[in-house]
Amino acid sequence: MSVGIPAELSDLIRAMARRDWGTIDQLTEALDSTNWQGAIPVVGAAFAIAVDQHFGPEPDLNEISSFVANLRNQYQRRKELPVLQLEGLIRAALGEAELLDGIGTDVAFSAQIVILGTLLQDAQWTEAELEEFIREVEETAAQYM
Repeated sequence: MSVGIPAELSDLIRAMARRDWGTIDQLTEALDSTNWQGAIPVVGAAFAIAVDQHFGPEPDLNEISSFVANLRNQYQRRKELPVLQLEGLIRAALGEAELLDGIGTDVAFSAQIVILGTLLQDAQWTEAELEEFIREVEETAAQYM
């Protein structure tokens, strides 16, 4: 764990990647009690790195649209996930920062968590790969804390 990064956030990333729903519930409850202190830079870093790894340096807009459509189909409360904002968040992480204009912080944060969870589960990393991802997230997030 990097200095300043709450352990619960790194543990949440691990639990999301492992599909450990019980741990996710426990950690989100603990994070709720602290108003998710420190979460924005950590989730933002994890989101950006995972999006970059999944979609690569030259993303296909159709692939992003398909990913978002599949994500919304899987998510029970899909009405809370606006298509254009989801696609905009992904594309912003890939370099089109202007697409963040008009996306509220609360919507962006919630959507990042949903997208991140899906990307982490899709990655199917080994434990070593997951720990490398978390190390990179912690180092990146520490720059913004």
